[in-house]
Amino acid sequence: MTKWIEIGALNDIPVLGSRVVRTASGNIAVFRTSEDEVFALDDRCPHKGGPLSQGIVHNKRVTCPLHNFVIELRSGMAVAPDEGCTRAHPTKVENGIVWLCVQTAATVPAE
Repeated sequence: MTKWIEIGALNDIPVLGSRVVRTASGNIAVFRTSEDEVFALDDRCPHKGGPLSQGIVHNKRVTCPLHNFVIELRSGMAVAPDEGCTRAHPTKVENGIVWLCVQTAATVPAE
């Protein structure tokens, strides 16, 4: 089951920066590009689990702060020669508000 959650105002995320959203399934890094595009990835580099939210955002990529792995913001795929992938999450911006789509566990009705 998917659910859209409000993250906050676009202007609350620094240009070429990120914000961390804590979810039941782990931290998600929400990135803002210089063109005000917003992307979200699990906050773990596929190499050694480094915090991508602390990396350097450039173009539509982020460079992990631990070992300089470069990750595509749109897909979560590592850029060659690096290998690996981190999960990408859908985002949208409506009226200056950032929304993040997260997976939620289906609830079981009480008997």
